[in-house]
Amino acid sequence: MQNEILHIDNVSIGYGKKKQAKIICSELNASINSGELVCMLGKNGAGKSTLIRTICGFQPALDGVIRLWGEHVADISKTKLSRLVAVVLTERLTIPNATVYELVSLGRSPYTGAFGVLNKKDKQMVADSVEKCGIGHKMYEKLSDLSDGEKQKAFIAKALAQDTKLIVLDEPTAFLDLPSRIEIVQLLRDISSTRNRAVLMSTHDMDLAMQMADKLWLLSDKDKLKSGSPEDLILSNFFQGYFDTRNIKFDNESRMFKVKHIYQHSLPTNADGLEFNLLSTAFARKGVELSARKNARETFVQLNKNKARPFVFYKNNELLVEEDSIERFVRNVLLNINQ
Repeated sequence: MQNEILHIDNVSIGYGKKKQAKIICSELNASINSGELVCMLGKNGAGKSTLIRTICGFQPALDGVIRLWGEHVADISKTKLSRLVAVVLTERLTIPNATVYELVSLGRSPYTGAFGVLNKKDKQMVADSVEKCGIGHKMYEKLSDLSDGEKQKAFIAKALAQDTKLIVLDEPTAFLDLPSRIEIVQLLRDISSTRNRAVLMSTHDMDLAMQMADKLWLLSDKDKLKSGSPEDLILSNFFQGYFDTRNIKFDNESRMFKVKHIYQHSLPTNADGLEFNLLSTAFARKGVELSARKNARETFVQLNKNKARPFVFYKNNELLVEEDSIERFVRNVLLNINQ
């Protein structure tokens, strides 16, 4: 069963006191339910980190109301807030010579009292969290000996051990290689669904967010905070005008932003499927647009899939290029086009 964990109502965020405040974003409205993974995206300076800090109670909202589990964040004590929301920030906590176990144990501090002594339940929670994040074999290793991806998993395990309704992460995949980024987002996806947690993460990785998130939060000057599932946002053509630039277009079929090329030439072709996509990409970089046509004209690109050299170019009905490599094919076609 899904319950509303976070509700943002007409919120303004920024810095300073109300009369002299620097407002970064205003009129923000959104919500997160239990079991949802939400990815927040926006250009640098859009206010992603500021909104995260405001949600977590590190700084006040300049206007509007943020509610966690139905309570106004501004009215929640720090102790209670630490039992409702766990945070993984970009600027990580540094503990010299600390092990994974010692770091994750800090996630139990809202429950352990002044002396921080872990009882049997706390220790089990720490161990379970480390195992859930796939680093059980690194339990007693020093953080300094871990890879960047393993360190990020350790900080996520700390947040998981905190046993909160909401987990908030500020760019958890920054500076990680592609396999590690995928692992981290898959882990957060799994935590949200199997543990019924609400998970909010900021990211610049639009492609991964489109594949993995239940909802996207998109911060922009034009639409303030646009919230919706990736599929509904695509159907509404929202992404067509998301970036204020002529150099980028959104392709609904691939669900990806692509470079909008400037073409000097156009060639018809009978190619289709994977070969058409690969040829189109290679030619587009060189300013040539391929168009799928059954009845080619005198000058055209032909694909003969069953031949040793399947990529063929005709000019004025004369066979001029025949290659098995797209790289060589494109290079030689361009030489003939420009003659």
